[in-house]
Amino acid sequence: MRLQRVVDRDDPRLHEFLDLRDTAMRARREPAEGFFLAEGEATIRRALAAGYEPRALLMTERWLEPLSDIDVDALVVADDVLAATTGFPVHRGALASFTRRRLPTVQEVVRGVRRVVVLEDLVDHTNVGTIFRSAAALGWDAVLVTTRCGDPLYRRSVRTSMGAVFALPWTRLDHRTGLDQLAEAGFTRLALTPRSEAAAIGEFPADDRLALLVGAEGPGLSDQWLAAADIRARIPMYAGVDSLNVSAAAAIALFVLGPRFVGD
Repeated sequence: MRLQRVVDRDDPRLHEFLDLRDTAMRARREPAEGFFLAEGEATIRRALAAGYEPRALLMTERWLEPLSDIDVDALVVADDVLAATTGFPVHRGALASFTRRRLPTVQEVVRGVRRVVVLEDLVDHTNVGTIFRSAAALGWDAVLVTTRCGDPLYRRSVRTSMGAVFALPWTRLDHRTGLDQLAEAGFTRLALTPRSEAAAIGEFPADDRLALLVGAEGPGLSDQWLAAADIRARIPMYAGVDSLNVSAAAAIALFVLGPRFVGD
């Protein structure tokens, strides 16, 4: 670790860590500049273990020893400078920037895999990260996200996934042609929907190659994707509840249709 002490939030070395609360700006800027942020020691180490290249580490004095083994330029600041730079108190005490990788093609991601979860236009980064975490924990192989979906490598997605975004292969697919690509690859496309005419989930066996389609919070899957799906499935509801949060609904479907349930 190469230490550099910084005393001013306007120091150009802090450029990658400025104004983290400005979600719209950060979501545009980080992919364009080719980096992402990981927060906290556990998440930073998971990114390192996954082979991502660190660019810089921003931390307070108390994190010098726990992270001293990392080969990176470390920007050491006081607590008030850290809060002024990021726009909020960083309770985990450390942030790291990493270089993004080239996204693989859809064909590269799905080659040889059996279960893929596909996210259509989910803009909430917390939901994106939570679904990645559930998919990894429940034995799914990969994640595909549409071009309008939130960034899986956005800081909040990374944090809520507990680093699962580093464990699963993922890429973006074209909203218009992506489902055709999955059909050509031999996947049964199952649309998760609360519509009453859909079959109850679990009433049919999971196919060998299954793509679970999940839509955005509120509107759900688009009519185009519902029409293109091979199967439409719902989670039965009680007590007058008509739907669940998208990450909760996805977790149930990932469990019911995942390898544990069908005996792989």
